[in-house]
Amino acid sequence: MVLSRRTFSAFAGSAALGFSLSGSVSSEASAAGRAPLAPTGPAPGPPAADGRTHTVGFDRYSMLVDGKRLVLWSGEVHPFRLPSPSLWRDVLEKLRAHGYNTISIYVSWNYHSAAPGSYDFTGVRDLDLFLRTAAETGLYVILRPGPYINAEVDAGGFPGWLTVTPGTARTSDPTYLKYVDEWLTAVDRIAARHLYTHGGGTVVLYQLENEYANNVTSPLGRDYMTHLYAKVRADGIDVPLFHNDKGRNGHWAPGTFDTDGETGRYLYAFDGYPSPVGQPPDWGYFGIGGAKGGSTASPETPGFMAEFGGGWFDPWGGAEFDGKGYAESRRTRDAAYERRFYLTNLANGIKIHNVYMTFGGTSWGWLPAPIVYTSYDYGAALDEARRPTEKLIPMHQIGQLLHCVPDLAKLDRAPDVTVGDDTAVKAYPLVNPDTGARFLVLRNDASSETVVQVPLAGSTVPVPVPGLDARLVATGISLGRRTLRHSSAQPMLWLTAGRQDIAVFTGRAGEPTQTAIECASEPTVTVLEGNAGHEYADGLLRVDAPLDGLTRVLVEGGGTAAPLLLLLADDTASGRLWRYDTPSGPVLVHGPELLRSAALRGTAVHLTGDTVAAADLEVWGPRGTTEVVWNQGTVKTRATRSGSLRAVQQLPGVPAVRLPALTNWRRSEENPESAAGFDDSSWRTADKKSSFSVTPVPAGQPVLFADDYGFHYGDVWYRGHFASAGDAESVSLSYVTGAQGLLMAWLDGEPLGTHRMPVPDKKTVRQGTWEATATFPVEPGTRGPHVLSVLVRRMQHDEDGAARDTHKVARGLTAVSFAGASPSLAWRIRGEGAPDRVRGPLNNGGLYGERHGWHLPGFADAGWKVVDLPRAERRQGVVWYRCDFRLAVDTGVDASIGLTLTDDPARAYRVQIFLNGWNMGQYINDVGPQHTFVLPNGLLRTRGSNTLALAVLSDGTTPAGPGQVRLTLLGSAAGGVPVAPVDSPGPAKRGARR
Repeated sequence: MVLSRRTFSAFAGSAALGFSLSGSVSSEASAAGRAPLAPTGPAPGPPAADGRTHTVGFDRYSMLVDGKRLVLWSGEVHPFRLPSPSLWRDVLEKLRAHGYNTISIYVSWNYHSAAPGSYDFTGVRDLDLFLRTAAETGLYVILRPGPYINAEVDAGGFPGWLTVTPGTARTSDPTYLKYVDEWLTAVDRIAARHLYTHGGGTVVLYQLENEYANNVTSPLGRDYMTHLYAKVRADGIDVPLFHNDKGRNGHWAPGTFDTDGETGRYLYAFDGYPSPVGQPPDWGYFGIGGAKGGSTASPETPGFMAEFGGGWFDPWGGAEFDGKGYAESRRTRDAAYERRFYLTNLANGIKIHNVYMTFGGTSWGWLPAPIVYTSYDYGAALDEARRPTEKLIPMHQIGQLLHCVPDLAKLDRAPDVTVGDDTAVKAYPLVNPDTGARFLVLRNDASSETVVQVPLAGSTVPVPVPGLDARLVATGISLGRRTLRHSSAQPMLWLTAGRQDIAVFTGRAGEPTQTAIECASEPTVTVLEGNAGHEYADGLLRVDAPLDGLTRVLVEGGGTAAPLLLLLADDTASGRLWRYDTPSGPVLVHGPELLRSAALRGTAVHLTGDTVAAADLEVWGPRGTTEVVWNQGTVKTRATRSGSLRAVQQLPGVPAVRLPALTNWRRSEENPESAAGFDDSSWRTADKKSSFSVTPVPAGQPVLFADDYGFHYGDVWYRGHFASAGDAESVSLSYVTGAQGLLMAWLDGEPLGTHRMPVPDKKTVRQGTWEATATFPVEPGTRGPHVLSVLVRRMQHDEDGAARDTHKVARGLTAVSFAGASPSLAWRIRGEGAPDRVRGPLNNGGLYGERHGWHLPGFADAGWKVVDLPRAERRQGVVWYRCDFRLAVDTGVDASIGLTLTDDPARAYRVQIFLNGWNMGQYINDVGPQHTFVLPNGLLRTRGSNTLALAVLSDGTTPAGPGQVRLTLLGSAAGGVPVAPVDSPGPAKRGARR
């Protein structure tokens, strides 16, 4: 059917907007005496390490790169949460393709430093390689090297060795600053090579500290921030600097500490993590902050959201999402949430917008802070297995819009509007004071759809706004050689390809749309595909169409020589439209799951990308393009009336991926440390009398804190020798861990039992320190000597978000006492060995098997007993299982594979998972919620042999597993990126042990 005006208007509701989006504002700006603060023109092209000098600055509206306005549309990515450098390119290419022009990254101090003065930026820690990859992908970088990062990582990113240093961290304490300067020197040596100002890379912003909310009125804080500023500048970092405020408090805004007289080179940023069930807050033009560019604290700098919640983390036990895990985070912060919250931010003047997280990744090894489990999926737009989710579609649409419509980089609040009697729909009118382009963000806070009437030049345009959703409508923006009067659909992109302009508008499937384009005379209109009606009157072409796939309308003539191809795309179709800018001009591709790159070579356009199911391929390119090459294979095409080249046959989907069963397991018991006769003479003597920990040393006891003896990560063993216990009735063991830590004890080789810290609930999820005393009955008898063996599983150090040295809270045993007697104990302690030279300090703890290489590929396990899984055995202590398996994934297939463990949840045990020697995380069977662990390609040999080792720790109270252990295909695509194997040395090469 052809939609008439009468048919279209039937969709309208009763609410009306008392606001006209038509008219120019240039004269208003002139009358008010306002001159443009920066040139108005196209946004800068994709950045690159081009070797040329660039300028990076800002004014109160936006960033200014080479004098051009730029909205930074950024996603947070942590290289340390993806220990496979080849896959960094995969993630970055996916983000660029989906509309991001920027990434933000933390650099975690503990990940790079095993000891003072030791800084490793090789292998999976190669920051230089990551920054080069970002530049090659065409992404700006916001660099956030700490010193403190929080990020739900151990000690907030502080290295373990910092816990045993004097002085107070995150202040101007000279001891702390000495170590900070060492760290920043190491990081800045790399960062300085990648500054966009010098053309060596694409770093455009640099963060000084992270959510530093204490000492804001104290010299300890002001001098600290001043020191950081001076240090970074002295290291040659000349891009704008900033600090991100934890909330909108005005902490460390320009002028609150000494920046050595510099002006115009420091920004104020803040974080926002509003609840998804509430209304999006107005941080800027329309609420808190007034018309101050997004922040009253810094009216002369652009609104800067250094972190805005793209999801949320989940604690052990899954209390945050009722045990449903990150799928629930993704459901509650879905695509509609993104449109409602992110468009509200844009309307409020936020011009540097970073989504935390956009790819969460994995907190592998002993990286996670105590409050979170291994997965850091976060409910992000790109999941832990690197699979795109529906949450990428709004980012794709908005990112493309910001790139193609530079008017959005400079906006003022326009006069308020009234949305009839429907208070659920909130309107945000905006105007570019230089171009007169107008925008209106409509946000619906009700659960049901509302259609509002937007008045335009004497007529109204019905705009549907789905429940708990939002959309942006525009007028006066360029569509190449024509101008948009209005559209009820959201503009997404425009480009010139061949001899025509192409404009894309988008919205929800099934929505009616009305789009009006200015034409000096009546044009020739052809509906090439889909259902659309059109009419021309009074210099305006109006096209009415419901959104259903990709509707194509060709507009020719009308006073303009160049044709306009109008594409009306529903969300699904918009997610298969890919723009890529080449030196020869932009390319638009429709059809495949992902477009990674496009390059013009002669008359051929060479494309790389991914498919999952069989997909169409259609290409609009510069003039003279006659051939299409997809992933190095020539594709037979035909020319279409849309001005494109369309593949005659569909691109093939991904072939099936077959995974082997995990069999031929070998088993060996460990923890010989619990035996009475174990030789611990080489262990360190625990006899210190004082500590720099913030945990007091109990009176009359030696320091037993593991960190004080150089053991910072994972499990730690204690052996206390004493001659006689006399009439002792029980022993009490006080210890400190993070959430879900545990202690198990043996007396003369006989189990005393196990004590566990509680599972966090909604009230205790943010608690870092968990301390308890375990009391066990003893029957030592009258003869000695005796030995008390204790294993403590530490769940890493507390973060230091409040800058109170909480990362120095003790870990391990703190005190031991007997009831009925007071024997004198001589203590020895043993934790992790020397850091693995390849896998780093966070890979291993102090289990016997870890210290002796049981987790490594090539370990001689031929003498171990061959067993089948599942298992059911009772034993207090540690049992290891190993198996080898081979994969034969087709070349050219990117298969994301995980390891899934399942068992009766009543069984109390936990598993450390090692893949080819890499510690991929911890599974706690009776706590959860995580059952599947991502095995990144590179660490995982998808075409070759792999070694899996499981260290099972059980308390002996229930049968222990493992239960079912299987490989799981999490997703696959034809395409991907070349993946190089990550070095995974065996026992002979991993480094010395201690």
